[in-house]
Amino acid sequence: MRTTRQLSNSLMVGLCVLVWCLFTFGTRASSALADAQANPNPTMVVSDLPKNWGKKLPSASRFAVLSAFGDAAVRDDETGLVWEKTLETDELSWADARAACADKDVGGRKGWRLPSISELASLVDPSMRTGSTLPLGHPFTNVLSDVYWSATTMAGNPNSAWLVFFDTGKVTNAFKTITFHVWCVRGGTSADQY
Repeated sequence: MRTTRQLSNSLMVGLCVLVWCLFTFGTRASSALADAQANPNPTMVVSDLPKNWGKKLPSASRFAVLSAFGDAAVRDDETGLVWEKTLETDELSWADARAACADKDVGGRKGWRLPSISELASLVDPSMRTGSTLPLGHPFTNVLSDVYWSATTMAGNPNSAWLVFFDTGKVTNAFKTITFHVWCVRGGTSADQY
């Protein structure tokens, strides 16, 4: 059983924690308010975008062409990822695909990478039965109904990586030395890239 002194000490500690929280969060909130007043047109950072992986957005409101990238990139509001809008049609090995994305400049921006298998497969609309399996009305150009590399290495087989068929929506794997298409992404983080 606690004594009155122990309860008093616990109450005092709790009160100190409460005061500290109010001070810390109050300071941050007033700093954020001051920043907002100083810059009435703040720039949205891609990582600040909401990720709606649990929501299926209609294609018309899912994708947004980004003017900040010179209309050369597309934000997927379902995942928060930014994809290159116009794809190159070259076929590359897995290592060359990773290097090509790392060196890519889209809309004057670096920081591109090969997507993980879950990120790449998120572009597939399973209801599409013929032709491209991308959602109807998507803004991408030069996307072939063909095979694209992901950055995800196959568990237990470091010589193979996962890929997506954009003509069937099928996800499978292949040896990294075979050449397939590349679609680079920016933003997000993927633990299973390499």
